[in-house]
Amino acid sequence: MNRAGREAAVRRILAESPPRVPPGLHAEAVRRGRRALRRRAAARQLLWLVLGAAALAFTVWAAVVRPWDRPPSETVPPMTGWDHW
Repeated sequence: MNRAGREAAVRRILAESPPRVPPGLHAEAVRRGRRALRRRAAARQLLWLVLGAAALAFTVWAAVVRPWDRPPSETVPPMTGWDHW
């Protein structure tokens, strides 16, 4: 069969019956899509929850530890007995 014959056969097959979608395929695709969207939304909510908890934990830690304060000097002893100045 030459090229023209093959093209004619393909055109005839396509013209005889329109393409068909298997039954239930659309419903299955919609169900899977909804499930994927729910999972993505749940993952996003979980991510925001973890991020909020981390921010809260950092805030509490910073308020308790106060890392911005200088630690007391340990190289020089405290000066005592100089109160009369």
